[in-house]
Amino acid sequence: MSANIQVGIIMGSKSDLPIMQDAVNVLKQLGVGFEVTIVSAHRTPQRMFDYAEQAADRGLKVIIAGAGGAAHLPGMVASITHLPVIGVPVKSSNSIDGWDSVLSILQMPNGIPVATVALNAAKNAGILAAQIIGTNDDSIAKNILAFKKDLKETVEKTASEVEKMKF
Repeated sequence: MSANIQVGIIMGSKSDLPIMQDAVNVLKQLGVGFEVTIVSAHRTPQRMFDYAEQAADRGLKVIIAGAGGAAHLPGMVASITHLPVIGVPVKSSNSIDGWDSVLSILQMPNGIPVATVALNAAKNAGILAAQIIGTNDDSIAKNILAFKKDLKETVEKTASEVEKMKF
């Protein structure tokens, strides 16, 4: 593994990729190295176990795990690794309006925490992963500060435009 890959992005199936792409995009924007793969808690449990068990040794610092339906992947991975795991509940075709995924990831038992973002909010998972990496990497911290400054400036510009409108 390349030394610059610090975040693992995993998902239960390829159908989750359109949502998880947002994490990819923001990590690229923030200059954080990552890898992406499919790891199903139900269909490939040994692959999941191996991935989680070997992640830290391969240099990963954070794992982002997206899953829909029963959404066991983030919690199961968190039960295996000591790395922070960020769960992304995905509203999938077999989901109960996404709530089953949200609650499955959110309601972890004491001792096995999973940071949980909003339904389909892989972008926020990517930002959170970058913030975690940024606590020990000044270049990533600077990128996050610039990203947040851009957010602020966008809101201020929009506010100014609205304030000039005639209602």
